[in-house]
Amino acid sequence: MPAMPLRQSRLVLAAAALALLAGCGSLSGTAPRVLDAITPYKVEVVQGNFVSREQVEALQKGMTTDQVRQVLGTPLVTSLFHGERWDYVFTLKRQGLAPQQRRLTVWFANGMMDRVEGDTMPSESEFVTTLDNKRKTGKIPPLEATEEQLRAFSSKQPAAPVATPAVPAATAPATNYPPLEPAAR
Repeated sequence: MPAMPLRQSRLVLAAAALALLAGCGSLSGTAPRVLDAITPYKVEVVQGNFVSREQVEALQKGMTTDQVRQVLGTPLVTSLFHGERWDYVFTLKRQGLAPQQRRLTVWFANGMMDRVEGDTMPSESEFVTTLDNKRKTGKIPPLEATEEQLRAFSSKQPAAPVATPAVPAATAPATNYPPLEPAAR
């Protein structure tokens, strides 16, 4: 049987690979399960300023721009055309969850805060619970030892006197040091 040239063997391999790939879509029962198990990693994207309900409640009409900046932080969006408006936008995109987006707009009149408009903001504790959804809830181990456990532990450990090792003279720290500046001439 004559040997096929290299070019023809590559064409045969490419055609076989395409045939195998085309056959993957025909497995109606197992393909969806396999494809659901293999998903690419998506990076969590956090953008903007998180503003809590406590921060919004701390705002008062008549506050200066510096006072508002101390409470809410630097706004994400400021406009040259709308100098009396600050926009705080927060977005969070996580794999397997719907994206979260919250907006808050602070309006100023003559350098003093006039009003606040926007979404209802969660409290800090509510926001933290939405972030911590990957941790498995299980039985929390006790964090304190009982009196019986302490007695059992102390009876296992012999009370040995603690001796400090003697330091040889060669490794003892120096008590006097050479001068930092040379002697005057």
